[in-house]
Amino acid sequence: MSLSRPFLRIEPGVPPGEAAALLARLRRLADLSETPHIGTPDRPPLHLQEAYRACEAITRRHSHSFFFSTQLLPAEKRQAIRALYAFCRTSDNLVDQPGRDAVRALAEWVTLVHAPQALPDNAVLLAWKDTAARYAVPQWLTDELLAGVAMDLTVSRYATFDDLWRYCYRVAAVVGLISMQIIGGRAGARHQAVALGVALQLTNILRDIGEDASRGRIYLPQEDLARFRLRDDDILAGQRNPDTWKRDERFRSLMRYEIERAHALYELAWPGIAMLNSDGQLAVATAAEIYRGILVRIVANDYDVFTRRAHVPLADKLLILPRVWRRLRTERRAPRTEHRAS
Repeated sequence: MSLSRPFLRIEPGVPPGEAAALLARLRRLADLSETPHIGTPDRPPLHLQEAYRACEAITRRHSHSFFFSTQLLPAEKRQAIRALYAFCRTSDNLVDQPGRDAVRALAEWVTLVHAPQALPDNAVLLAWKDTAARYAVPQWLTDELLAGVAMDLTVSRYATFDDLWRYCYRVAAVVGLISMQIIGGRAGARHQAVALGVALQLTNILRDIGEDASRGRIYLPQEDLARFRLRDDDILAGQRNPDTWKRDERFRSLMRYEIERAHALYELAWPGIAMLNSDGQLAVATAAEIYRGILVRIVANDYDVFTRRAHVPLADKLLILPRVWRRLRTERRAPRTEHRAS
């Protein structure tokens, strides 16, 4: 598979200020007449370390793999990365939970994120704003992330992989760029951070095909479905009738194609991991290889992404560590060539 133009861009052709404009439209659409309050009104103000502990609990509850890999970071960076995860999880949940006015919920959240001060009883906002200030996270990166979340309110199909790339860039590659801001590293690693973010998000998309279809979303590019003579109805039928739906060779070929694309992106990202600050390399490399292991599990499950959720057991995660360490040593010795954005 050719990794050409889209794979080496830092930004996928997104005009400057587009995300901020999108979020401003969202807030106008929600017609907020007063400052929202997302918290527990009767609760006293939280101490900052309480807020960080709450973010740690969110990370532990929602992502065993991410929690495991962040254990390998030094304490301050570990709590900052988990605050980032909790911020991303909380933002994403606003558009996924049924029975809510998702537009208004996200608009209220954006208003609070943009406010100069965090609500004193909202643990995620307290920890995130402290992290963003402590590590000088640019506002435009936060806006890109929130704009990606907002895309799920109106976009349920992607015509091409270039279109999907923009979504993956916003909801995942931007997380990689923010993580790099926290962990530290050479500027040349930004390209690989974007590649890793897209690889991680593509892995999530492949693992969650059935779950996303239940919400009416099909993230697989329409051009890829057509390439393998599949339609939306084929994917939706797998979600509606998972016990009787047959995974034929068309679907298996599509999955092999997307998995190969994800593996290629993981490979592209590896040299950049060795360009991060040394105290963060093992954690990032471990996270990458654990998520990459999900692809292996999908294959082992015969591409059943409707009735089985692919995951990497703890024993396998532990076995990944020596392999990751050996590859990091190899990457550190390799000569570096800087990629340029196209």
